[in-house]
Amino acid sequence: MQENEKLKHTLFLENREVMELGGIKSVGAFNEEEVNASCDWGDILIKGSSLHIEVLDLETGTLKIRGKISAFVYSEASKTKGFMKRIFS
Repeated sequence: MQENEKLKHTLFLENREVMELGGIKSVGAFNEEEVNASCDWGDILIKGSSLHIEVLDLETGTLKIRGKISAFVYSEASKTKGFMKRIFS
């Protein structure tokens, strides 16, 4: 996929308590300390405490997280999907 074919990705952070993301394709795993999401531009790891997903609508690509957000990190999209593929690759 070329850059001009990628879906638009947006990120809005309010007071380190509310994060709204657009262009989200999937949420792989989440708990109160981490949320792992993917978009066309890569994987996103959101870290914090008391995190909870308020909105997840994959049809519109919307993800809204509330809690104390301490960090978010982008990485290249992982080629392997799923827990078993990562173990046996």
